[in-house]
Amino acid sequence: GVGMGMTAPVSITAFPAEDGSLQQKVKVSLRIPSQYQANPPCPSDESIKIEERQGMTIYSTQFGGYAKEVDYVNYAAKLKSALGSEAAFRKDFYFCNGYDPPMKPYGRRNEVWFVKE
Repeated sequence: GVGMGMTAPVSITAFPAEDGSLQQKVKVSLRIPSQYQANPPCPSDESIKIEERQGMTIYSTQFGGYAKEVDYVNYAAKLKSALGSEAAFRKDFYFCNGYDPPMKPYGRRNEVWFVKE
């Protein structure tokens, strides 16, 4: 019963297949606003879970436009290539992040995050 408005980023946990494409399972995460962090309201939909994301160090790349799955896959491949074999990061998932509302046509910000191991 509490309206919290939209927060940024909207973070999608992507699970890459062997060929780099994304598997059909994804997890969408929204940040709970600061004033609700200590005592978040209970979701009325049982498919919604409240999870605490632990601190992490990430490798990130940023790009603009209306991001589609293919964009996230391509930028993830570019980030992986840029990191080379020296950087240790989680290979079983990565985060696709969008920062802008759908009605913002220009200056959009999207990011791909790899979690450092």
